[in-house]
Amino acid sequence: MSDPSFFRAAEDAGFSLMQALVVDDSAVYRKLIGDQLRSWGFGVTLAESGSDAWKILEQPDSPKLALLDWVLPDIDGVELCRRIRSARSSGPYVYVILLTSKEGRQNMLEAMKAGADDYLVKPFDEMELKARLLVGKRILDLQEELVTARESMRHAATHDSLTGLMNRGEIVAMLGRELERARREHSPVGVILGDIDHFKKVNDTLGHLFGDEALREVGSRLREQLRVYDGVGRYGGKEFLMVLPNCDLPNAMQRANELRDIIARAPVACSGEEKLITMSMGVAVAISASDGKNDLEALLNQADAGLYAAKENGRNRVEHFIPKLKKAAAARARKN
Repeated sequence: MSDPSFFRAAEDAGFSLMQALVVDDSAVYRKLIGDQLRSWGFGVTLAESGSDAWKILEQPDSPKLALLDWVLPDIDGVELCRRIRSARSSGPYVYVILLTSKEGRQNMLEAMKAGADDYLVKPFDEMELKARLLVGKRILDLQEELVTARESMRHAATHDSLTGLMNRGEIVAMLGRELERARREHSPVGVILGDIDHFKKVNDTLGHLFGDEALREVGSRLREQLRVYDGVGRYGGKEFLMVLPNCDLPNAMQRANELRDIIARAPVACSGEEKLITMSMGVAVAISASDGKNDLEALLNQADAGLYAAKENGRNRVEHFIPKLKKAAAARARKN
């Protein structure tokens, strides 16, 4: 007998359908267990040997719930448990229920040491199997929630909450990685440092909500126009840093001017208000690097010097690093 309401209640509580792997050399048990699991809402994959099961578990998106018979041809259930735990130490967790006709505490202890999560003696009661499966399902769903929460925390730690772009720490870290790669491959790395013109005036006249929308829109336009392997991050309050791997100075200048034009081409709209936003940009390129930290800082200072020159020369323009402006850029005497 089967009771579909058992897993319907689990689904109502927020559990999703799950794929289960049933491994047993007995065709009778494979059919019996497979039919029961299907009636309870599981997807079922069947295998009759340990080697067949291992091939299935090595595939991407393999089942996360496995019911293994202890005695199997070639690779037995206990050895299969050990392989699962060894191979999945850093990957998705597989919840393993070991099925066996062996009784006794010593056998149970051996199964648990091998990595089994649960142990069920044949012939088993249907309701007991349901209960064990529900426990495994809950644990797997909770583990998935934890992984999702961890990824959300990682994203929050590396991305700017307003624009969704990389934050300062992450975009600078990317630049460091690209400089290391450029050293190995003897290739250039271009950077563009962009700053929204007269942003204080935007906030003062149209309000901070409009200013926030301007930052989001500028970030979106920059991200859409860059190559998939380029990087863009919010470097400061109204500054954006772009990292362009394998991009020399002429190409970096061209890309910066294209991006500047994209920003200035259409106004930003928010709550019935519209305003044309422009950006000034400084460009610098690392051609041959030797010391990572010093090269990174020097490159950022050079891009900052170009940005300072763009501000001084009228805004809404692109300038590249000019040595005589380095001291002035370091002072950051920039007007809004």
